[in-house]
Amino acid sequence: MSLRTEYPFMLPKGFLDEHGRLHRTGTMRLACARDEIEPLRDPRVKENDAYATVIVLARVVTELGEVSRVTTKTIESLFVSDFSYLQDLYRIINFQDPSILDALEPGTPFPPASVEVG
Repeated sequence: MSLRTEYPFMLPKGFLDEHGRLHRTGTMRLACARDEIEPLRDPRVKENDAYATVIVLARVVTELGEVSRVTTKTIESLFVSDFSYLQDLYRIINFQDPSILDALEPGTPFPPASVEVG
């Protein structure tokens, strides 16, 4: 049995870059402890705890269409539905059974029951 560490995704709406190009497909990798620890040192997180999510997603989203490098600015610029989608995907691949992703149509919202953490 092998460990899958990267998961392709399709954003519901897509990231619109500064040139007006739309990017919907991407890849997210499994997070490591450092991905969750490092943001706690960032001054933006000290001002607003919720910003940690932006930093974590910028670290684990390894590809987003033709965007050369996914940064916090990229994540900040996502439509809310796409940001929420990536948060749900993060929870599923890191804390739940990622096999549920195989049954879903790319780009569709995750069922609420599948993203409960607890």
